[in-house]
Amino acid sequence: MALSPELERAPDDKSRIQSISKMMDILGCFSTTSRHLTLGQIAKSAGVPRPTAHRMLSALREIGFVEQDGRNGSYSLGIRLFELGSLALANLDLLREAKPYMDRLSRLSGESAHLGVFNGFEVIVVEREEPVDRPLRGVQPSESSPAYCTGVGKALLAFQKPEVIERVISNGLKAFTTNTITSPERLRSELEAIRARGYATDDSEHQLWTNCVAAPIRNASGHVFASISVTGAADRMTADRIVQLAPVVVQTADTIARQLGYEIPG
Repeated sequence: MALSPELERAPDDKSRIQSISKMMDILGCFSTTSRHLTLGQIAKSAGVPRPTAHRMLSALREIGFVEQDGRNGSYSLGIRLFELGSLALANLDLLREAKPYMDRLSRLSGESAHLGVFNGFEVIVVEREEPVDRPLRGVQPSESSPAYCTGVGKALLAFQKPEVIERVISNGLKAFTTNTITSPERLRSELEAIRARGYATDDSEHQLWTNCVAAPIRNASGHVFASISVTGAADRMTADRIVQLAPVVVQTADTIARQLGYEIPG
C-alpha cells in the first residue's frame, strides 16, 4: 500500500527538525563570556560529535550566522545574527512605547537619553536619543556595557534576584575609571541604596567626565527588565542637577511601564 505524501515526508521533516535543533544548540554555546570558541569546545558544550559540529558550523558560516577566525580557527557569532537581532528589537513593544518618551526626556533635560535591557551579565543599549546641538560620545545602540558601573546597568542590576547579582560580582568587577566600584561589599550597599531611592547614578564610573541618572522599567508582571537614563558631561550633570532630574527620569520610567501593562502600586 502506498504511503500518503505526509507520511512519506515525515522522516525528512524529522531529520530537518533535528538538524535545526542541533544548530540552535550550537548557537546557544556562545555568550557574553564565551564569545570565541574552538570546535572542540562547541562540540562538547552542544553535546554533538566533532564531525557533526564541524558540518553544522560550516553551514552556519555559509549563511553568516557564525564567523571563523582565520588565525586560530575559533568561531564566533556572525553579523547576520546581529542584523536579525536588531530587526527583532525594532519590533519590541518596549522600543515602540519608549521612543517618544525618550525623545521628550532628551529635549527636557538637554542631554542624551539611553534605553537599556539586561542580558544576565551586561546591559545592552537598545536605543539612544540626544539633542542635535549637544551630541555625546558614548555607548551606541546595540553595544553592551557592564551592569555594575553604568547608570542603566545598576538600575537594572539592583532589582534582580540575589543570585543574579552574585553571579555578576563573581564574574569580576573590573575598574574602568578611578571611580568604578570594585569592592563586592560596596557594590551590594550601592544596589541596596538604589532599591531604596528608586533610581541609580553613575559618577564617572564607566567613562571619565560622564555622569548619569537612571531608573528601572518594569514589564506587565512587575519584573525589572529595562532601564532609562539621562547621561551628560560631568560639568553639566552635577550632583544637584542629578537630584533635579531624578524624579523626571523615574516618572518617565513609570510611564513606559504603565504603557507596557504594569500597574504602579498606590
